[in-house]
Amino acid sequence: MIRAALAALLSLAAFPAASDFLLYNPVDCVVGDTCYIQHLPDRDPGPGSQDFTCGNLTYDGHKGTDFALPSLTAMADGVEVRAASDGVVTGTRDGVPDRLLTPDTAQDVAGKECGNGVVLRHEDGWETQYCHMRQGSIRVQTGDTVIAGQTLGLIGLSGKTQFPHLHLSVRHNGEQVDPFAPTSATCGGTGSTLWVEPPPVSPGGIISAGFAAGVPEYQTIKAGAAHRETLATTAPALVLYGFAYGSRSGDTLRLSIDGPEGAFLDQTVELTKPQAQFFRASGRRLTAPSWPPGTYTGTVTLLRNGASIDSKVTSVEIRSR
Repeated sequence: MIRAALAALLSLAAFPAASDFLLYNPVDCVVGDTCYIQHLPDRDPGPGSQDFTCGNLTYDGHKGTDFALPSLTAMADGVEVRAASDGVVTGTRDGVPDRLLTPDTAQDVAGKECGNGVVLRHEDGWETQYCHMRQGSIRVQTGDTVIAGQTLGLIGLSGKTQFPHLHLSVRHNGEQVDPFAPTSATCGGTGSTLWVEPPPVSPGGIISAGFAAGVPEYQTIKAGAAHRETLATTAPALVLYGFAYGSRSGDTLRLSIDGPEGAFLDQTVELTKPQAQFFRASGRRLTAPSWPPGTYTGTVTLLRNGASIDSKVTSVEIRSR
């Protein structure tokens, strides 16, 4: 019993004790609504990966929290990155292009995986780093003193990334710290967090849902340009799609459509493997002269063990043209 207690104590020795250092929301969006947490720090010391809840919302070696935007359109609209705590700017980088990582561009970001970003030094050995910011958006310089909530720049797509997001790393005396569970040596621990108000974390969810006249291209969905608010009664097909994240093997995605004449479609698709981001689509081809005009409502639901994790509702108006 004494050995077990001593081992538990030693396993926490590398983790900071509770302190006055606290973090505020580093992004000017509503987490869980207009943005979401795509990845968390990896708590598995081995080759596997687990987030602080012992879930799979991370990947091997990931050292920060990813606050993701739902689309490139949202990025283009401009979402501010803000200092999570009072501090001093110790480094910045700008000038890295905003573009999706591909095999052809991987060598261009070697050594600049963070993309455009800012590093802040705080009191008592704390440090925060802000990565993947938009090119040309950095608003601070090395040596500047900033306060919590001050704008540092905008969320972007620079460096080693395939979706627009802010990667926030937290370090104490040079060691990575998970702000959701700073005193836990492994996943599943309970206790204090570094957040003034912890942002909501979902184990998976629906990023967006929409209608189209055919199965849209994945890049069009990621850009936020796939959804059609109106379609003609002679559209060749009526398709509902769902763009989601954080799937596990055995999850299901339900796509249902109700039209002006009642139930139109109800399909459940089994998800066979974990995926950081993915989309599925279902619908019908036009076999009659035209679709009944009116409002069609689509619901996309991600289910795990038969229970809903997240759901989004969308609609399209079918009109004669």
